[in-house]
Amino acid sequence: MKKVTVILSTVLALLLTPATLAATTKVKWTNPDDYHDIYAGEEHRAKFKAQVFSSLEKHFAKLAQQLPEGQRLNIEVTDLDLAGDVHIGGIRRIRIIKELFYPRIEFSYQLFDSSNHIISSDKINLKDMNFMYGSTLRYRNERFGYEKRMLDDWFKKTFSDDTAK
Repeated sequence: MKKVTVILSTVLALLLTPATLAATTKVKWTNPDDYHDIYAGEEHRAKFKAQVFSSLEKHFAKLAQQLPEGQRLNIEVTDLDLAGDVHIGGIRRIRIIKELFYPRIEFSYQLFDSSNHIISSDKINLKDMNFMYGSTLRYRNERFGYEKRMLDDWFKKTFSDDTAK
C-alpha cells in the first residue's frame, strides 16, 4: 500500500509540475467603461463584465503555460468588442452573433525573462472578420470562444518556438 501511495504522489507531482514551471501572466483592464462592447444584455452588468475579464485572464494564463519557465507576460487591455451585439435584438437584450459584429481586442504586451528584462513587447489590434468561418470547433461550447480562438491565433504567431526561447 505504501508503494502505491509513493507512485501515485510521484505521478501527481510530475503532472502538476509543468503548470508551476510555466510563465506567469498579469492582465490589466484599462478604462473598461470605455470599451466598445462588453454589454451584458439581460444579465447583470457587473457580473457579466467580471465573467468576461475572468475568462480572458484564465485564457491568457493558459496560453502563457506554453512559454518557458521564469518568463512573465504582462497584458494591458485598452479596448474590447465581443463578437455579436446586444442592441439589435429588439426588446429582449440578448447577444446576437452575426458576421457584421466581429470580435476585436486592443492591448499591449510585454514579455519579460527571468531576470526581468523585456524580451519582446508590442501594441496589438486584433480583429477576426472571418470569425464565423473558422474550421476549428475547439471553443464551440464555451463562452467567448470567438475571442479565445482569436487570442490563440495571435499567440501562436507571436510566440512561435523561435520567439519564445
